[in-house]
Amino acid sequence: MSADSASTRPADSDLDGFAGLTEDEARQRLLRDGPNELPSKESRGLLGIAWEVVREPMFLLLVGAGSLYLLMGELQDALLLLGFVFVVMGITIVQERRTEHALEALRDLSSPRALVVRAGQQRRIPGREVVSGDILIVTEGDRVPADAIYRSGTSLAVDESLLTGESVPVRKSASTEAKALDVPGGDDLPSLFSGTLVTAGRGLLEVVGTGLQTELGKIGTALALVVPERTFLQRETARLVRILAVTGLGACTVVVFLYALTRGSDARAWKVGLLAGITLAMAILPEELPVILTVFLALGAWRISQNRVLTRRLPAIESLGSATVLCVDKTGTLTLNQMTLKGLDVDGQTPEFSQDGPAPPELVHELLEYAILAGRRDPFDPMERALAAAGKRWLTDTGRLHPDWTLAKEYPLAPELLAVSQAWDDGSGQILLATKGAPEAVADLCHLAEDQRAEIRERVLRMASRGLRVLGVARGRRLPAELPGAQHDLDLDFIGLLGLEDPVRSSVPAAVAECRTAGIRVIMITGDYPATAQSIARQAGIADPEQVITGPELQAMSDEVLAERIREVSVFARIVPQQKLRLVTALKANGEVVAMTGDGVNDAPALKAAHIGVAMGGRGTDVAREASSLVLLDDEFASIVAAIRLGRRIYDNIRKAVSFTFAVHVPIAGLSLLPIFIPGWPLLLLPIHIVFLELVIDPSCSLIFEAEEAEPDVMRRPPRASEERLFTLKSVGLALVQGLTALAACVAVYLVARPIRGDAAARALTFAALVVSFVAVILANRSWAHSMLSSLRQPNTALWWVLGGTTAFLALVLSWPVAQRLFHFAPIRGLDLVMACSAGFASILWFEGYKALQRHQRTPAPADQT
Repeated sequence: MSADSASTRPADSDLDGFAGLTEDEARQRLLRDGPNELPSKESRGLLGIAWEVVREPMFLLLVGAGSLYLLMGELQDALLLLGFVFVVMGITIVQERRTEHALEALRDLSSPRALVVRAGQQRRIPGREVVSGDILIVTEGDRVPADAIYRSGTSLAVDESLLTGESVPVRKSASTEAKALDVPGGDDLPSLFSGTLVTAGRGLLEVVGTGLQTELGKIGTALALVVPERTFLQRETARLVRILAVTGLGACTVVVFLYALTRGSDARAWKVGLLAGITLAMAILPEELPVILTVFLALGAWRISQNRVLTRRLPAIESLGSATVLCVDKTGTLTLNQMTLKGLDVDGQTPEFSQDGPAPPELVHELLEYAILAGRRDPFDPMERALAAAGKRWLTDTGRLHPDWTLAKEYPLAPELLAVSQAWDDGSGQILLATKGAPEAVADLCHLAEDQRAEIRERVLRMASRGLRVLGVARGRRLPAELPGAQHDLDLDFIGLLGLEDPVRSSVPAAVAECRTAGIRVIMITGDYPATAQSIARQAGIADPEQVITGPELQAMSDEVLAERIREVSVFARIVPQQKLRLVTALKANGEVVAMTGDGVNDAPALKAAHIGVAMGGRGTDVAREASSLVLLDDEFASIVAAIRLGRRIYDNIRKAVSFTFAVHVPIAGLSLLPIFIPGWPLLLLPIHIVFLELVIDPSCSLIFEAEEAEPDVMRRPPRASEERLFTLKSVGLALVQGLTALAACVAVYLVARPIRGDAAARALTFAALVVSFVAVILANRSWAHSMLSSLRQPNTALWWVLGGTTAFLALVLSWPVAQRLFHFAPIRGLDLVMACSAGFASILWFEGYKALQRHQRTPAPADQT
């Protein structure tokens, strides 16, 4: 707090009639109403959260696969899978704690220190001890500790952007009769709200609401009631896991009994049957799926963080690719949340200037000089700070800044006269008067004729149409003895007009344009006035800025009418917090996938209700950050576009990895099943073979496909449908055909080699063909737009590590006698190996032809091709 504001504390003589409560009364009300804070929600213990995780299908799949490995004695693989159990549990615990963190941040904000009057004496107490009926004293720089009514004071102005999103403070008007609070926002009202900031003046307030009864409390209640939805990918994976778990266990049981009953039912048959059943279960149960989701989303969060975006909820990364609507708050999101001098007008002349360019012409220097003199030397108000910054930048060497002048008298802002005047002693024996305020009020102080007032009104309208906040400026000169008691008795000379705005971030128009190209609609939701909202929307490039729905209009709409109108309108002005949440709900009801950006407490419920909540990290409140899924660390709106691009890339790569997983499990399952139904065939795949194959499959899923670059059209196609399945009939069909052709190649190799080389050598050649077919599937699926050869020119370090390791291990098990015995192989000839590997690689060449046909017909898109 500045020295100026400290000196404005009310003296005891100003407290006449405001003795406040006695300590006993305050104590009784504290017991009756409770502390002035949001009540803590009893948090669940780790065991309670863990029990919820245990019931998740993804968890059951991991535990089942790990247990299967334990039964097989594969301790390392079992520990790896079971380790992912704790990863999933940790992610869930973090998710469940988010709501509690948001409420804790809200409680901290809602309980500042407070200066109260108790039994006629001023006392500073913790904000949590403020009760209804307390008399509060607030001055410039204070945080209001409770909802209250302004009873007495001078020139009180409050920044309510926390609740309304308005970047300009609103002036307050004292009332001794008001009993109820008004809606936040709007000038000349006596209502003040908990958590808002006093930017000017001083006042005595009577508390009328504490804790949950405040506007902040209502937001906290709404935030606690909002339940985050599970993403479509989570629901889809859970469905698939249930299907595969039942299928795998059922197939395992059937194979065990079928093999034993058809092969003699002796102990050896049961043992081999159990081995075949376990192998088949491992083939059918793709334990890579939860690994894919965990690794891709975790590494995706890391990649997004490189673009200065922090991921607080991993599944939101998947949702980014399907976002159809991006709801943005104007203040601090599209704009910089700092007022800037944008327009100057003297006698109708409006010289062009820029913030970083040379000073505007001398014509307007006097206008700026007196605008600064009409404010505080150490301003707190954002408009006065903008003027002071402009003066420091342009008037420093002009002699028009006067740090040595003494303030002789101040005429504060009043509801009946929206202007402020400062009387300065310049040491010459005369007093210089500087006035600024609403243009019509300043014109009134200048006692202008009606034709002059009309001309000023036209100039004001021209500036206001650009979305500027317009102030009039006037000057005067008096002898000290001639200073009147009332501001209206001043006789001034009108100098001109100046306009201020909260400028749009320079990166916003390009980001909005890219959103449009990507099929994402941008909607602006703000508490500011319609004219200002329209101007910002035009500058940002938001569609149809002329169509605006205001808060009062929205309040009168039914949910059905709102759902219809919101399809066409992209600018919403004078919106209060509860309405932001209603807008998000209406968009979701229309089937939109909603991303919501914001930075204030007022945004928290909507951030949490949206599919993807994006908070501003620099200017955002703790509440907004805790309630969001993503946090922009640099507050750059353009970072959202980069995050969406990465989200689409990650989802595309998840699909590629899943398709690969399906494709490679088909030949594994086929080679495990065929010996069951074909008499005389030995088991072609044993558990040790499956373990080796997993050394190829796992890193391919979790490393190679995750590192793939985005497809060329990733930001030139519309968002995928919100209910589009991860595993569509077409994508599964393509994966099955890839797998079946690989299976056919392996069976062909076995049929040709067995009569000539015997069972063990044929098994070795079949295994080699299977591994090479896996490599071919990897190379073919790296891109669904480029050919295999073109993809090889795209850098992917993980690919070469996996291919190198696979080649080395395959050579080892085919040539080293110890490994041959473990894998039940026999030595093979070089030419046979070349033929087997060629068959395996050739099995995927049909897919290259399919991609070429797709490129010829139309520009391929992963969303379409799957």
